[in-house]
Amino acid sequence: MKLSPSEVQTRLASIEGWIEEGDTLRKQYRFKTFPDAIAFVTRLAFDAESADHHPDLHVSYRNVTVVWTTHSDGGITAKDFDGAAQSDMIAARMSR
Repeated sequence: MKLSPSEVQTRLASIEGWIEEGDTLRKQYRFKTFPDAIAFVTRLAFDAESADHHPDLHVSYRNVTVVWTTHSDGGITAKDFDGAAQSDMIAARMSR
């Protein structure tokens, strides 16, 4: 179910670096190397496939932009915030 604008803002306050852009959540990650960026995308892809909820991904050298939205619900849902949290967890593990 699509979250209300106030619900989105409340949840955004608890996750660092994510922004609301239209009906999406967006964050850009920067990695040490291009292979690190690709490894992040690969790890996220397997988790997204398991959850049956897939982000839009854009890779530009060491930068990866992740965009979450729930097309079937017409905007941002709890699933997108779950995806954002998973994205952050994978990125954090890679920066150790």
